[in-house]
Formats: sequence, C-alpha cells, structure tokens
Amino acid sequence: MNYFCTYFDSNYLIKGLTLYRSLVKNAHPFRLWVLCLDTSVYEVLKKLKLPEVVPISLGEFEAGDQDLQRVKPTRSRVEYYFTLTPSLVLGILKKYPEIDVITYLDADLFFFSDPLPIFQELGENSIVIIEHRFAPSLRRMEVFGIYNVGWISFRADPVGKECLEWWRNKCLDWCGDQAEPGRFADQKYLDDWPQRFARVSVLQHKGANLAPWNLGNYCLRLNHGQVEVDSQPLIFFHFHRFNRVGNWLYDSNLDKFEVSSRSIIRRNIYGVYLRNLRETERWLSVSGINISGEINFIRESISLEPKGWRDLIKKIIKGSFLISLGKWTI
Repeated sequence: MNYFCTYFDSNYLIKGLTLYRSLVKNAHPFRLWVLCLDTSVYEVLKKLKLPEVVPISLGEFEAGDQDLQRVKPTRSRVEYYFTLTPSLVLGILKKYPEIDVITYLDADLFFFSDPLPIFQELGENSIVIIEHRFAPSLRRMEVFGIYNVGWISFRADPVGKECLEWWRNKCLDWCGDQAEPGRFADQKYLDDWPQRFARVSVLQHKGANLAPWNLGNYCLRLNHGQVEVDSQPLIFFHFHRFNRVGNWLYDSNLDKFEVSSRSIIRRNIYGVYLRNLRETERWLSVSGINISGEINFIRESISLEPKGWRDLIKKIIKGSFLISLGKWTI
C-alpha cells in the first residue's frame, strides 16, 4: 500500500483531483489524505466518496493544535499553507500507526508512470528528498532551496519523526513567502537535511519531479508512447505555475523558466496534463458538482500595459500558451 497526503483549496480543486486520477492509474493500491483548505473542497470530496481518499476538514485539523492557531493570524494565506506541510504529515503518522512510509505531494503534480522506482531508492532509508536540479541558467533560483517540497517521503521511524518535529518547529517559527538568508517558506529548511539527519536519500531518478526549472538539463524522447528523461521513464511532472487564462486558453509559463515549448513537451507532457484537467472537469460535471465560480483552478490575468504586451509577445514566441479544443491541444 502506498500512503500519500496533500492539501489544496478550491483554486486547486481540479489540479488536486487530476493528481488523484493519475495516482489511480499509476500507483494502486494507495490511500490519499487530503487536507481541505476550505469548506468547498471538503464538501466536494465528501460527496464524491472516493474509496482511496480521506478528506480532512481544516477546522478538524486545527482543533487542539494551539501552535497552529497561534501563528495563523500572523501569516498570509499562502504562508499559512506552507506552515501546514510538516504538521499534516506528522499528524497523519501519529493518527495512523499502520503507516510505514508516507509521502507528501504537491497538488500540481501529475503521474505518468508507476512511482515504484522512487520507493526502491528509499530502500531502508528514513527520508527521501528531491533536488530542484536547476538548469544552469536558473541556478540563481537556489535561493529558494536546493530541494523541492513537491515530493518528500518519511518512514515512520525515530529518524523520520525527529525530522518532521524539527521541520514543524521551524515552520511554526518562520514560514515567510520571501527568500531570506537560509530560509524560504517551508522549503529551504531542507537544504541541510542530508547532513543534519541520518538515512536521508537524495533521489537520483531523473524522471521524478521533472519540472519547468530543470527541463533544460535533459534529453527527452518518446519510447513506445512513454516519455523518457535521459533514457529513464518519466514518473511525474511538476506543473508549477500552469494556469488558465481563458475558457480554452492556458499558460504553461515555460517562458518564465527560459524553456521553449518543444513538440514533446507541448504534446506529450503539457498536452496530456491539459486533457486530463478537462476530463476531471467533465467528471465533476457528470457527478453533479458545479465547478463554475470559485471551484476552479487559478485564472491568470494578462496586463495590456506596455510590459504586459512584451510579456505576451514573449509567451507567443516561446510557445508558452496552449489551446484546448476538445481532445486536441495546440
């Protein structure tokens, strides 16, 4: 059994459920705990009654946790979300003693194949973390952390729990949404984990956490329909900053990471994700759930000021925009 947890609010409902659907296809059997960051998400998940999903209401999660209640009023919404990450993982481990290894997932991940190779790399270690692996032109972004919080696995042993307690205390102390020396949100605290804690495995599989910031490092190819990353299968992609612009127009924001949208990226990675997002929307509609209004994923606004026009032209040249036309993506 694979054990995962994540959190999201209404803005990420479609992305979060698309992550879930990709786990159904690639990671069975599994259980997924979802911390619902607003009541709309909790009501949707309760209505869907997904057999693998355990929804947790935010109010229920916060109840009795005086430390979280104390810091919540002092933080912006996104800073509080960051603060919750280690508390969620630790709280689930304490409540469910049958868990041997639990993995936190960002809601904007999507699985293309079985995550088994990641757990094989974990072996008998207590913690698995993944480097950002920034492309050379993006190394300046290491101020936000050497490692990415998108996937982190913890074994339910003394080392895993010690790390989680330490991380939770750090996030309670400070979890700002700006880079400062030695810290950024919940993420930069990971920088010294391989030295600070025993049995920390830094994942080597190149197909895990492929993302806009590291695409420039790799040779991508198709092998019988499967995307390979330097000859290793793509396990999951991190669709950071993928946003809707209009009803059928989406922005990959690849231009922000100095990546041109090559055919394999556009059709076989982003195109697959976009089709699955649309399928999730149709699934919810058929299930009688209204996804208009607040329950959607974030729409990005485009400024028509001079700088906005320059950014727009850059996006067009770089191929950052995608258009969804039924089953087709262009």
